[in-house]
Parts: sequence; C-alpha cells; structure tokens
Amino acid sequence: MGTLVTKQAPDFTAQAVYPHDVIADLTLSSFRGKYVVLFFYPLDFTFVCPSEIIAFDRKLDEFKQRNAEVVGVSVDSVYTHYAWRNSPVEQGGIGPIRYPLVADLSKNIAREYGVLFNEEVALRGLFLIDTHGVVRHAVINDLPLGRNVDEAIRMLDALQHVEEYGEVCPANWRHGEDAMLPTAEGVSNYLAKAFA
Repeated sequence: MGTLVTKQAPDFTAQAVYPHDVIADLTLSSFRGKYVVLFFYPLDFTFVCPSEIIAFDRKLDEFKQRNAEVVGVSVDSVYTHYAWRNSPVEQGGIGPIRYPLVADLSKNIAREYGVLFNEEVALRGLFLIDTHGVVRHAVINDLPLGRNVDEAIRMLDALQHVEEYGEVCPANWRHGEDAMLPTAEGVSNYLAKAFA
C-alpha cells in the first residue's frame, strides 16, 4: 500500500449524520479552504471507538479555532450513526457530538484511504488534509489502539507553523516553541540550543 501523504485526498460524497440529527450528503472537497481531520474507526457501538469520538468532540473548539473541520467515518449506516448519537454515553452511546459521522457502507472510502481491514472494517486511520485538499499527515493504528487527540492538534499546529513561517518543526515540537530553519546552519543552531 502506498502512502497518501503529499497527494490529493481521495474525494468522496456519502451520507452523514450531522449535528442536530440531520442526515445529508457530505462531500469532502466542499471543505476546501479549511483543514480537515478525517478519521476512520471500526464500528459504532464498540469499545475504543466511543472514547475516541467523544475525545474529538471535547477538543472540537480547538480544531475550529485552527480553521479545521473534524469528520469521522466508519462502515456503519447513517441510521446506526443516528442511533448511536441518540444513545446516552452511560448506555454505550456517544451523545450529541458536534461533527459529522460519514456512512461508508460500500467500504469504498476506507478502501481508497488504505485502511480497510480484511474487507470488513476500517483500521483507526487519521488523515490531516490541508486547505488545498492535500494529505499532509497520516497515521494508522491497529483496532485495539486508541488515538491521542492532542497529537492530532499538535500536528495541525506544526503544519500551520510550517506554512506560515517556512520553518520546519523538530521532534516533540509544540505550538509556541522554537522551530528551525531548513538549512544546515538552522539545524545546527537549533540542536546546539535544544540539546546543550
């Protein structure tokens, strides 16, 4: 499987459940001009999945402040998504999350993003897509391994820093910290200061 990083994100149109229980088509390319955090998860009404979906919802304002939209995708139907949203958290539901969940019943979206596992469910793939529709970061976890939502925010911050300042972001970089110029001298100066 090849990587999608540096390539145009595969576009799609599919039904989704939006906030306020609206069911309508979602077209990925309609988000051009915004960053998109597109993440895949295996199935509704499972174990690790609700923890991730609720964690993304709790950080949604931080994504929005960065001009980013969050979109979840699984191979469930929109009706299963709808039922899950309308089930209380204490009964295995996710409650009224504030971002869309896309239905990928055909499994074509998961297949195009290279995350379809055994032709059954999606692995935990996450794709950071820039304002021009290009995939700039991707990570794929096995089914039992939940993601770190703060890491998704950190990568979005890093991408925006690179775009704004032309600097590159070193290991463990966080918003507000020094980055480095992409030159031999810039790297030497950074390393001398950071690891002195």
